[in-house]
Amino acid sequence: MDARPSDLSPKTPDEVIPVTGASAAGWRADAAAGTQRSLPEVYSSVSVPFGGHWSRRLLAFLGPGYLVSVGYMDPGNWATDLAGGSKFGYTLLSVILLSNLMAILLQALAARLGIVTDRDLAQACRASFSRPVNFLLWLACEAAIIACDLAEVIGTAIALNLLFGIPLLGGALITALDVFLLLLLMNKGFRYLEAFVISLLIVIAICFAIQIAAAAPPIMAVLKGFAPSTAIVTNPEMLYIAIGIIGATVMPHNLYLHSSIVQTRAFERTDAGRREAIKWATTDSTIALMLALFINAAILIVAAATFHASGRTDVVEIGQAHELLSPLLGLGIASILFAVALLASGLNSTVTATLAGQIVMEGFLHLRLPNWARRLVTRGVAIVPVVIVIALYGERGTGQLLIFSQVVLSMQLPFAVIPLVRFVSDRRKMGDFVISRSVAALAWIVAGVIVALNVKLLFETFFG
Repeated sequence: MDARPSDLSPKTPDEVIPVTGASAAGWRADAAAGTQRSLPEVYSSVSVPFGGHWSRRLLAFLGPGYLVSVGYMDPGNWATDLAGGSKFGYTLLSVILLSNLMAILLQALAARLGIVTDRDLAQACRASFSRPVNFLLWLACEAAIIACDLAEVIGTAIALNLLFGIPLLGGALITALDVFLLLLLMNKGFRYLEAFVISLLIVIAICFAIQIAAAAPPIMAVLKGFAPSTAIVTNPEMLYIAIGIIGATVMPHNLYLHSSIVQTRAFERTDAGRREAIKWATTDSTIALMLALFINAAILIVAAATFHASGRTDVVEIGQAHELLSPLLGLGIASILFAVALLASGLNSTVTATLAGQIVMEGFLHLRLPNWARRLVTRGVAIVPVVIVIALYGERGTGQLLIFSQVVLSMQLPFAVIPLVRFVSDRRKMGDFVISRSVAALAWIVAGVIVALNVKLLFETFFG
């Protein structure tokens, strides 16, 4: 019979983190004085069966990975996928695959950090660095979340405009309602939030599956696209788009988000329990990110089969793609499916980004505000710039703001990736759960590649 240990019941926000297991010799032993839990209102709130078939435990852990995967297919990624497919056909599919493999590794490390230490990445930074360094890291992270939110608000506003003719300004203001949606779902239970996100992901997948079927891309050309090509390096324009795809794939806020929400599972806070939790959480995020790979690849494949094949290599804007899809595919519903998928992507992204904003604010600052106030502040900071730009410059201004948001994201990424890799490869902090030297070496290589590509992207943006 399954049983849930009594010490795993939901805790009060101010209850301290326990120090148990062999890993107490590591970081958590230094936290004996206690710290506020990450997302205390849902901490250890999802029960995990301690017996029966392994599939029941896997199902209990499925969910956080899908919330994380949202950031890898948000509206900010659509432009690079559309541009890559329309200009270069299927060649850049290999870049999408490579960036997804990088994301799988980094998200697995973020889950490990949260499960082993009972801290999210923001709390880990606060416990490790000086106050001035933490303040700068917090500012950088907030800037990244705001930048990511800008892209998501713009994407949602564009989708509402395409589907219902709502002006961009009105669409941007409507996205503020996601604060209340998030509050409703969180109050019902974290599983309701996960179900909402997964449902929208299924909608996105179905929309693109229909479009791929209508586009009927040549299978061999698609498979060939997943093999790396020297043209990606030798062609400057192709290299620039490839850098954009990789640079926009790993979202900084996802690392903070994942390290927190894996703690919603009521697994045993022992070494054996943590080891099993790492296994299932990694499986969850890997499966979810493979779905993100399918959707990102599907956007590029549809663009390649529809626009590149017909000679329309100039399609880089979401609005252009929406306008041309139905005529070129000969499927009247294609453009509607495209806009529906964009709306689902935008809704999902704004919800998860708002939650990440709460995690960062609480982790770095220990700022205690009511849930509704924290989320309203996070959403307001993102919406205000969009509203101002739309009011002053119209749709053209939102396009420039979207580009600027991706530049800001690129600038912040090293400040999340480097501390994460440093923490999980430090035995003093992770105890027996420290990653192996080979995994650490691979993680540092991935971090180095991401940082180098983002530096190049920034240089090209400002001076290219």
